[in-house]
Order: sequence, then C-alpha cells, then structure tokens
Amino acid sequence: MAELDLLRFLAALAVVAFHYLVAYASVWGDRPAELFPALAPIAGLGILGVELFFIISGFVILMSVWGRGLGAFARSRLVRLYPAYWLSLAAIAALYGLTGAKALDPKLSPGDYLVNATMFQRLFKITDASGVYWSLWAELRFYLLMAILVIIGVTYGRVLVFIGLWLAAAFAAGQLDNDLLNEIVMPDYAPYFAAGMALYLIHKHGSAWLPWLYVAAGYALSIGSALDRVHRRIDLAGFKNMPVTDTSVIITITLIYVVTAVVALGVLRLKPSRLLTALGGTTYPLYLFHSVVAVALIPLLTGDMPPWAVATVTTLAAILLSYLVYSFAERPIQRLLKPRRSTQTPSAPVVHAEKASVP
Repeated sequence: MAELDLLRFLAALAVVAFHYLVAYASVWGDRPAELFPALAPIAGLGILGVELFFIISGFVILMSVWGRGLGAFARSRLVRLYPAYWLSLAAIAALYGLTGAKALDPKLSPGDYLVNATMFQRLFKITDASGVYWSLWAELRFYLLMAILVIIGVTYGRVLVFIGLWLAAAFAAGQLDNDLLNEIVMPDYAPYFAAGMALYLIHKHGSAWLPWLYVAAGYALSIGSALDRVHRRIDLAGFKNMPVTDTSVIITITLIYVVTAVVALGVLRLKPSRLLTALGGTTYPLYLFHSVVAVALIPLLTGDMPPWAVATVTTLAAILLSYLVYSFAERPIQRLLKPRRSTQTPSAPVVHAEKASVP
C-alpha cells in the first residue's frame, strides 16, 4: 500500500512545518509565526500530523497482527521502534553534551538518558529527551492494548467488540477525568487508533454498518480532542504565535478522515515505487531527528540567510539525514535483529505498509 507511505511522509512533513515555522521560538531566537506570517496559519495545523499517524497505526497494526502470535507481534514492534529511536537519543545526548547548544535542551542526567532508552520514561515521570517522544508513549500503550487482543485471538467479531468497548471506555474516561484511567484508555487518542482499526476492517472485509459507525464515532470524538490540543497550544503561546482557528482544525480533521477512508475503500491506489518506499522508510527517522537538525543548523544559518532559506535548507538537511539513517543504520540494524526464517518454510509476503505503524 504505497499510498500509506506517501500519507505518513506528508504527516511527518506537517509536523516538521509546525515545529520549524510555528513552534521553535527558542531555536530561532524569535517567534517563528512572526517570521512566517503568511505560512503560520497553515503550518500551525501541522500539529495534527500526529493524529494522522495514529489513524494509520490503527489501520496497519491491526493488519500486522492478523494471523500472528504474541511473540511475533512483540518482536516486530521492538525491531521496528527501537533502532532509530536509540540513534536519535544518542544524537540528542551528543548534541547537548558535546556542543554549546541550548535550545530545546531537556537538561537530563546520564541516568535520565538511560531511562529514556527504554521508551518508558513517562511511566517513571522522567522528561522526554525530545519533545516528539510523547507520541511514542501513546503508541506503546496502543501496542499493549493490541497485545491483549492478540492473546484473545484476532477475528472480525472480536475486533468489532474490542473497538466498541475501547470507544465507550474512551468516552467514559473523558467524562470521569481519572488520571489512571486516562493513562490506560487514552481518551484523547483512542478515537484515532479505533477509527484506523475500523477502516482496516472495511478494507479487508468490505463495508458494513458497524465499522462505519465506529469511524463516525471516532471522528466525532476526534473533533473535540483535536480542538482541545490546539487550544492548549494557543493558551501556552498565544493566538498571535499559534494563529489556528477552530474552523481550520475541524476542516483538517475532516480531511484526514476522508483521505484515510478513501484509502481504505481502495479508491486511492498508487503504484509501488522505490521513491514511495524510500519516503515511507524516511518518515520515522525524520520524525525523530528533525528537532536535532533544527537545533544544530537554524542558529548557525540565521543572520546569513533569509528565514525562508534557512527553513528550506534545514528541512532538506533533515530529510537527507533521515534517509541516510534509514538506509545505512536503521535497515542494517533491523536485519541483524530480525529472527532468521527457516529455509524449509515458505517466505511470507512482505507487508510494506507495516512500516507505517509509527511516525
């Protein structure tokens, strides 16, 4: 499904645009929204690129667990998540430990970095080494919930029950506002994962009223959670520095759901190509490394180049570095970590879309 590779790369670019053109005031030494006044209202919507990632995760993780055991699922997630993550963590530690960089410095001790290496730092109330790591904690909790489904057994009927119970629990958690329940159920993000799962059922088994009802419910809950997340950012930075309206948020969430539904229905089909495969593979490293590239390059280039040129060069550098990480570090490490197939067992078809399970 080459279209998923393209979608998630665009989602990563949206996040990069949000950070570079709106969010990273300490990196620029100025308010980015004032440097890019024409782009800021659109770039600010890039904050919702992560929401698109979550819908794709719901779709692809359900695809990847169908017919698999718990051990295979756990191995696939470990091999997929950790190599690029560890590389990005090492890059962050080197950036702040070996240079005079100050912007976005998490100010972590060596022990804090070691806990970050587990990816469970939020469980121990330790600061993320990078601001983008917050979404990985949501992904990990989604995987743990999916592990329960794998143990029970993945069937069409059981997945329908699972999605319905999760959406109901997410709605209830949103009303109760209990911290422990929120951590488990994730009311802010569950609608996206659940809708992605329902869309995969539609993709695999065809349209039916109940999966579409779940998609509609996920969409309705997503509007509220997306508005809340954008409002929190506006409250923090001020509307002048985060010039995003409620109408534009609703339109963006609607477009995300429409596009992913079109993909699930098979209306949008792209021919697989090396370019799309490369873009898909570059996505996760781009998400993880673009902050490091911004801290290293933007202060260095600012003053000698106009802001638009600095942003362009930094974005291209982040994409190039991410491709190099994917090609020459992440893939070789993954090949080493993956268990070897028996020569007597026919090779299973490669599911390229599984790469879309994380940003």
